[in-house]
Amino acid sequence: MRGADTFTESLFSVRKLDDFVPDSHPLRSIRVMANEALAKLDRLFAGMYEADIKGGRPSIAPEKLLRAMLLQVLYSIRSERQFMEQTQYNLLFRWFIGLSMDDSVWVPTVFTKNRERLIRHDAVVEFFSEVLAIAQKKNWLSGEHFSVDGTLIQAWAGTQELCAQGR
Repeated sequence: MRGADTFTESLFSVRKLDDFVPDSHPLRSIRVMANEALAKLDRLFAGMYEADIKGGRPSIAPEKLLRAMLLQVLYSIRSERQFMEQTQYNLLFRWFIGLSMDDSVWVPTVFTKNRERLIRHDAVVEFFSEVLAIAQKKNWLSGEHFSVDGTLIQAWAGTQELCAQGR
């Protein structure tokens, strides 16, 4: 008997995002490592946002931004616009970043502005250095050769250069 091509959606769901990520998925280990690195940067983050204590709208948590940047590198996503679009529907990305199913995804320009603050305070360099150090300690790095698309890295280098010049 042929099944019907119907779609019914539940009004409520009792599943968590964590339920959708397989236990053996490599991002589980990477997220633990990233969170370990982020915990070591807590002082840096506090100093970055010290002047904002007076008020204003809360910014995006730097931990979420850095996890998002790590995903962007790992999945070679070339633009914030494309990354935010994928985060809108990709449950794995939402889980890794720390967004719930109901959280709004950032507007790409907001992501870019907040990223610039992280670059200006060297939080990006500190984070990626700490992640590499943890991976090295766990023997997760290898000297094996592989190829990557370097255009994203070049684009980030160009962006960092522009930030350093005050543009």
